Amino acid sequence: MSIKTILFDLDGTLLNTNELIRKSFIHTFEMYNIPYTEEDLIEYNGPPLEETFMSLDPVKGGEMLKEYRRFNVENHDQYVSLFPNSLEMLDSLREANIKTAIVTNKMRDVTLIGLQLTGLDQYFTPERIITLSDVSVGKPDPEGIHKAMDTLKGAQSSTIIVGDSYHDIEAGQRAGIKTAGVTWSERGEEFLRSYHPTYMIHDLNELLNLIK
Repeated sequence: MSIKTILFDLDGTLLNTNELIRKSFIHTFEMYNIPYTEEDLIEYNGPPLEETFMSLDPVKGGEMLKEYRRFNVENHDQYVSLFPNSLEMLDSLREANIKTAIVTNKMRDVTLIGLQLTGLDQYFTPERIITLSDVSVGKPDPEGIHKAMDTLKGAQSSTIIVGDSYHDIEAGQRAGIKTAGVTWSERGEEFLRSYHPTYMIHDLNELLNLIK
């Protein structure tokens, strides 16, 4: 069956937030004297923030999370941009009557800031934006995917999630849907391939081939 419903991760998939995330971690780690390597910064890009900070310091993890988010919002517009062909691809999906939604591990407030900044908000109505604020647990748990599919009335056999993180791939697999990893993932193409996504795409426009 062809693809009729496409769920998108946001950071690292449609939005290039890699530098913002990197600088937010560096700022927070230096403020709290947390040692880190460049490899750590890449590894922390993707998993839920609360999980990351609480694993680093169970006592001050909550404070660190608040400081990370404060810096992230304050510097958001300076570092966030769209990955190539994001808007063009979404235009084509809309013309083809493909149902789309966002499923992200970001909180809703900062998610909306990014969508409005880049023009992505014109493609996703509020109920089709599933954030960490809307679920009890983020990806790789499939709760957000199930919520998006319920909203869109999407079927497992014709739904795919597109993402840059192994959490996206695992969540999709646990939800029983198809998965697509993006080769511009911060962790690298081969790392993402090791989680066995259904597809790997090199350009967002390649999604148009999957709906034909």
